[in-house]
Amino acid sequence: MVEKLYISYEHVHKLCRKAAEEIKSKKDPVDLIIAIGGGGFIPARILRSFLKQDGQKNIPIQAIGLSLYEFMGNEETIGKEVVRTQWLDFGNLNDHFDSLIGKHLLIVDEVDDSRTTLHYALTELEKDVKDIQEKLGRQNEQTKISIFVLQNKDKEKRAELPQELFDSGRYMCGEVVPDKWIAYPWDALDIDDQTERARAQGYI
Repeated sequence: MVEKLYISYEHVHKLCRKAAEEIKSKKDPVDLIIAIGGGGFIPARILRSFLKQDGQKNIPIQAIGLSLYEFMGNEETIGKEVVRTQWLDFGNLNDHFDSLIGKHLLIVDEVDDSRTTLHYALTELEKDVKDIQEKLGRQNEQTKISIFVLQNKDKEKRAELPQELFDSGRYMCGEVVPDKWIAYPWDALDIDDQTERARAQGYI
């Protein structure tokens, strides 16, 4: 049987609050939260509550969908590729948000596992920002992109993120965990059992 780490909603809540405090301490407000579905949805929503400033509007959240597909050859896996299933609604962003240029964008996901999904999301988002800058003639404006994950698995990664992201503190994780299957509360059919298992492992 595969050993699992059971995470409670309370634990998720506390990790999001910790991240929000770190973000707010930098005095660099987040303008847009980008949730990677489906694990990034709930952390993104919790973060928004903690990041909201008095007298300010709620931070908008947009969802992107990414899937990891395996390619087979001679009856064995020869590679994996991340594919978009849903992306940003640029029409809505342009109408209500003055595009992405010059903003602070926060990508949110539940776990940094192989890092392929985060690498894809960051790379594609940077390409989109560059394209929009060129179209609008706003190449001199800097758009910042940060990443937050609840858990970072302690394992060798299949993809890399720019070192500058780590050096600048724009890669944030709630905690580093062993390389085990993580059972999140939103996948639980019996939330009481989930919570008890999380409590027994200290993830509450």
